[in-house]
Amino acid sequence: MKISKLSIAAFTVIALASSAQATLKSDKVTLKGNMVVEYTKLPAPVNTIKEAFTEGMFYGRLRANAFYWDWDKDPAAGKDNRNLGVGASLIYKSAPLNGLSGTVGLYTSQNPFFRMDKEDVGSSKAGKDTFSRRDVLTGGHYGMTVLGQAYLQYDAAKTSIKVGRQMLETVFTKSNDTKMIPNTFDGVTATIKDIPDTTIQLAYFTAQKLRDHTSGHDVIAFGGGSTSEQKWSQNDDSAVNKSLDVAKVGIDNTLQIASVTNKSIKNLKANISYARVPDVISNLTLEAHYTIPVSGDWKIAPGIRYMNQMDDLDSTTAVANLGKKTDNYTDPNSLDSSLLALRLDVKNKAFLGRIGYSKIADEADIVAPWRGFPTGGFTRAMAQYNWYANTKTYMLRLGYDFGKADMIPGFSLMARYAVQDFDETKPGVAADSNIIHIDARQNIGKDLELKVRLGFVDADVKAGKDTSYNEYRVELNYFF
Repeated sequence: MKISKLSIAAFTVIALASSAQATLKSDKVTLKGNMVVEYTKLPAPVNTIKEAFTEGMFYGRLRANAFYWDWDKDPAAGKDNRNLGVGASLIYKSAPLNGLSGTVGLYTSQNPFFRMDKEDVGSSKAGKDTFSRRDVLTGGHYGMTVLGQAYLQYDAAKTSIKVGRQMLETVFTKSNDTKMIPNTFDGVTATIKDIPDTTIQLAYFTAQKLRDHTSGHDVIAFGGGSTSEQKWSQNDDSAVNKSLDVAKVGIDNTLQIASVTNKSIKNLKANISYARVPDVISNLTLEAHYTIPVSGDWKIAPGIRYMNQMDDLDSTTAVANLGKKTDNYTDPNSLDSSLLALRLDVKNKAFLGRIGYSKIADEADIVAPWRGFPTGGFTRAMAQYNWYANTKTYMLRLGYDFGKADMIPGFSLMARYAVQDFDETKPGVAADSNIIHIDARQNIGKDLELKVRLGFVDADVKAGKDTSYNEYRVELNYFF
């Protein structure tokens, strides 16, 4: 990738950039800009067990995702890779009976062509979530069909309790449903809204199921071992800490979360969240966003996130780096660390401009294998992991929703430009890089969405490799 390519992309997109947060509103669901599905039409309460099933509702979705990753300058950086997933999901929600209901979701992702050969599946980058690498190695089959959701739900007043396999959106955990199958967790959650202007979320998870897994696995333990099959057997998220493997922390860990969001002060949204994996790690996060009306529908909104990561492992061996390379870390044996992220939004109905900054303490890398990206919403660009120790990131995000501006129905465009400044004295972190990320989204009617995503990364040479790359994605979603 040449600088000229970055410059052309930057000027072209920034001239027309948008938030790309347009929503697709079908008869039964809304697909938000972050790919979270909201159910706008739900089964009505019933009086008999028979009606609980006969009056339930199905939610269907057809989807396709194509990925092409081009290592732009240096063949030694990796193998160019391509992946295609085509599939569907069918979700059934029973009608509530005395507050009790259930949800079951079946998902499938198939890979008929435009895929890596069996011996090269480990080279897949962003497209790896369209199939299970471990299943390809052990069984030779690419497609996967899984029970993505399966939970019982009890609602009373403004409290909702769910038991089973489910999604949870918090600062730590996300469904991250940008591929074919969402990231889910097995356990119990409670969402409580009985206190005015306050939402409380509680969770106790005994397992996680990442998007490219066909069964549940430990919430934090990396598979370890010497073979790919072993490494991909447990939590092999791209942001997993590989020092926290099965041999070190076992496979019976739990993830416990408590989150409180309050909006009682006008224009202020404040959140405090706590997560812990007992005897391994804990995290306390504070976040606040304040919206200031300026003129007409224009607003400015400063925001802050502070994350304090605490070591509960007391390890006598190196754990500070996500990839096991702890040279030049302040305390290689500790997980203690922190993160500060700031942003300033300027927005109206159709436009969003954002300046973001994040800084990771020069201690340990942030541990976040649950898809709730620590810098997300502030400085993270597509496919980036910028929470290594002593990393600074600066981001400019601009945007326009042409549909909300009554210009082009259903069309929105988003661009991010990020400068990632990693600590070059640490061999276990990425090379400094400049990034252009572009999303173009077109809603076709009320049920179909087309999205094109482009990523251009210009990286410094590190350890003799130039890891610059170009990434191209195309996504289709159809709801019925």
